[in-house]
Amino acid sequence: MIRSRFGAYTPARLVVADHDLSGRNVIVTGGASGIGLETARALAGAGADVMLAVRDRSAGEKAAVEINESIGADRVVAGTLDLASLSSVGSFVDAWGDAPLDILINNAGVMATPLLRTAEDLELQIGTNHFGHFVLTVGLTRAMLNAAEEDRTARVVVLSSIGHRRSDIHWDDPNYLSRPYDKWEAYGQSKTANALFAVGYNDRFEEHGVTANAVMPGGIMTPLQRYLSEDEMKAMGWIDDEGNVREGFKTPEQGASTSVWAAVGEELEGIGGLYLEDCAQAPIWSQANPMKGVMPYAVDPEAADRLWMLSEEITGVSL
Repeated sequence: MIRSRFGAYTPARLVVADHDLSGRNVIVTGGASGIGLETARALAGAGADVMLAVRDRSAGEKAAVEINESIGADRVVAGTLDLASLSSVGSFVDAWGDAPLDILINNAGVMATPLLRTAEDLELQIGTNHFGHFVLTVGLTRAMLNAAEEDRTARVVVLSSIGHRRSDIHWDDPNYLSRPYDKWEAYGQSKTANALFAVGYNDRFEEHGVTANAVMPGGIMTPLQRYLSEDEMKAMGWIDDEGNVREGFKTPEQGASTSVWAAVGEELEGIGGLYLEDCAQAPIWSQANPMKGVMPYAVDPEAADRLWMLSEEITGVSL
């Protein structure tokens, strides 16, 4: 099991403190708020040039200014990316071109939405969280290979969630075209897809110098909860009757720490296909330690290949 010297509540800035990322190019999806913002801040603070790939360009530009002011340097910019529109994803990829890309952090996501659909009529949660990122990552592969060919570490970080335990992939109908919709099942399916995508992508590109790992960031209050009512969060024990966040939740900066470790940690050099939590490789889930670990179906290589083929079929995009 791979571990670091960091823990669950280590701030992201400490994870990257000993690294010089000068000359490295980074993309963080959903980087205008929450843990994406703190991930970008930590990496830019260590010298990386960071693009915030965001749906709301004005929010992204505001976040870029705030980060640049906080680190005392102009290293962060914003780019337009709507993961719920594959044409928007394609435009973003075209705009990036073949410029070497050292780190891609697939951070953006939606959670527990009502039944909504993307521009291509995909269920919104798996459409945004997985299929949009699938098209983005495949499209940026040449840029990451260019970084690897320059003897630079190229890494993909895919944010999953403990929510993956709620559902495996529903292979026959992942987009809820003919079965009843359950918002939490849909979220769980999308997070399982994120973990499997890291396995599948790593299997295809590790030997070429590009690795991919999945990350479970932990419980953090961010705009991800925008679709949940206060009553729902109270019922789940996330907040108390006064609206206070329960003990054990992380700050956004603490929540960004595993993403940052996945992006720069020496322990992960040349290693991928893992599910990481609390700055360490997660064990396979067991009843003996139910609050930790990954379900076997979320790291199964055969399932990862099946998802890859399904993703190519649904999006029409392939390597």
